[in-house]
Amino acid sequence: MTATAARTPATAAPAGTALLKPARMLVRTASTVLTVVAVAAFLFLAIGPRFLGYQTSTMLTGSMAPLINSGDVVVSVPTPISSLKTGDIITYKIPVEDQRVETHRVIELTPNSNGSATVRTKGDANNGADPWKATLQGTTVDVHKGTVPYLGTAIRALREPAVLMAFTYGAPAILVIMLLTRIWRKGPDAAEGAKDGDNVAPTQATT
Repeated sequence: MTATAARTPATAAPAGTALLKPARMLVRTASTVLTVVAVAAFLFLAIGPRFLGYQTSTMLTGSMAPLINSGDVVVSVPTPISSLKTGDIITYKIPVEDQRVETHRVIELTPNSNGSATVRTKGDANNGADPWKATLQGTTVDVHKGTVPYLGTAIRALREPAVLMAFTYGAPAILVIMLLTRIWRKGPDAAEGAKDGDNVAPTQATT
């Protein structure tokens, strides 16, 4: 006795289905990467300085290129002024104009009797020394220990209104489109599955 059954013809998947899965994976991967980068940047810039004692600042000019370029984040550590030496790169407030924060190399160092020090600095990419001398007050000065390339540029870019708008509305819009596409795909597939079920011939037994 042999049992036979009619087979349902295989139906090809819709053309858009092949593209939907890679697109969904791409969106998920991009979202995961952005989340990890955002969390890491937050920990590095906001939490790390509080618990690990280092300081961060964004280089706004190319005066220290090629070692530190515009848009790089400078990592510095408070160091005793008594340990400061010529050639160190320090981050300090300049004593003129708007007293902005500057990151330049020490080219002249004069210790003072009260424990402070007077320095002259220069940007590596500049032709001449800075036109001022600065007296470092207190007991410490921030000395350069490392550089994170492009991080400052990325942070500034994320603060741009157009970028914020894209992240705020673009990502949800993509997810909604994917969800609607998935629901739309399910309708015809379910109907086709029902028709195929109706067309299946009953099993016959032959002797």
